[in-house]
Amino acid sequence: MVPTEESAADTPAPPPPPPHFVIVPLVAQGHTIPMVDLALLLAERGARASLVTTPLNGARLRGVAEQAARAKLPLEIVELPFPTDVDGLPPGIENMDQVTDNGHFVPLFDALRKLAGPLEAYLRAQAPRPSCIVSDWCNPWAAGAARSLGIRRLFFHGPPCFYSLCDLNATDHGLRELAAGAAAADVDDGQERFVVPSMPVHVEVTKATAPGFFNSPGWEAVRGECVEAMRAADGAVVNTFVGLEGQFVSCYEAALGKPVWTLGPLCLRERDADAMSSRGADGGQQHSAVAAWLDSKETGSVVFVSFGSLARKLPKQLFEVGHGLEDSGRPFLWVVKLAEASPPEVREWLGALEARAAGRGLVVRGWAPQLAILSHRAVGGFVTHCGWNSLLESVAHGVPVVTWPHFADQFLNERLAVDVLGVGVPIGVTAPVMVFDDESVVVARGDVARAVSALMGEGKEAGERRRRAREYGEKAHGAMEKGGSSYENLTQLIESFGQVEARKG
Repeated sequence: MVPTEESAADTPAPPPPPPHFVIVPLVAQGHTIPMVDLALLLAERGARASLVTTPLNGARLRGVAEQAARAKLPLEIVELPFPTDVDGLPPGIENMDQVTDNGHFVPLFDALRKLAGPLEAYLRAQAPRPSCIVSDWCNPWAAGAARSLGIRRLFFHGPPCFYSLCDLNATDHGLRELAAGAAAADVDDGQERFVVPSMPVHVEVTKATAPGFFNSPGWEAVRGECVEAMRAADGAVVNTFVGLEGQFVSCYEAALGKPVWTLGPLCLRERDADAMSSRGADGGQQHSAVAAWLDSKETGSVVFVSFGSLARKLPKQLFEVGHGLEDSGRPFLWVVKLAEASPPEVREWLGALEARAAGRGLVVRGWAPQLAILSHRAVGGFVTHCGWNSLLESVAHGVPVVTWPHFADQFLNERLAVDVLGVGVPIGVTAPVMVFDDESVVVARGDVARAVSALMGEGKEAGERRRRAREYGEKAHGAMEKGGSSYENLTQLIESFGQVEARKG
């Protein structure tokens, strides 16, 4: 039967395609993991998500792709060919955690810039064009492709709004130049304190701990590109929630002059125990052994110790950490990277430590299922490098922290945890170290023992920290549930770009 004009007019128009978000994380585990969670959240809520990375990093995300396929989620991993002709970058390095020399970081960023062309080619091949690009703050090269194709772009910034507001205010008010001028005039011994302007709370920093990624000599061009791309974006996506730092979210949005979408804690997207155990790596037997050990411990009795994917400690500092944990008298679960544990003297020393602390201490060599550990009832404290993922994961599970910042945003993250939220005990470091420690011992065993004892103790201050941590944990879960601030923000984000698609149609 041939449809008449009247019957054809009665046929409803097909619905517009769902909005398509292209996610472009920095090639570093601490940046990739939350953006993977973002991509999965978008897909679970009906949007299409494409996660753009390189072949080696794509192989690491095979489990994510398989998970999405099993759940029939509209998520794909897009692999762009990694440049091979970059001076100073050894072959095979495609992720920050593969770097073994501080001199390789700038060449790696030079290589990443060359992904701009392949990214634009991918975007041009999409019909219809993607609705939105969400690119890491550290990937300014994605901005040009968005601009040339007229695609709206949001930047994803890993740290909390507290840090980002400090950084933006320091940039806008010349704090970095002020600190540099003090140093040039020989009136700064490295510990002169400067007040961060226009903050809703009093924040002091030194030249060494002033806010800003890429502050070191040689990184000026990269930082300039990142700030320029930030200012050109249509808004920001931040892994935080209003119940944790609402005043800083609103102040940051006002200072930035564009929307700030707070969608976290993104780590709470995953409630399944098996998925938590393998998040970021292949969990398997490692998780089973850790879980069995934790199951044997009393509730809230274990201190968990881990310093993220980048910071590496040489033997002298490792030994101080181990002795301090032993001297604290508390049950401990300590993650030591394979590269740290590989020297013969370290292997021997760790074996002796485990023998002395048998039953009370567990050393995990290599990767550990951090999210599953922090959510275990036996864990009552976390010694952390203050990377925002780790701090937020701890807060989300109601676990107070010992703060041991190393570089970048971590010193200001410490100030947020200790001074604002009241959930942290500082270990006492005052100056950053590069990714690869030098031979000096920054923190002595006595400092480790003191901080762990304070964190895990029974006094009034320790009890108040635990109470605050539990309260923020409850707020974190509420933010991600239907009706919560982060859940509703994600709804509005998807709807706003869905309306863009409808207008295009």
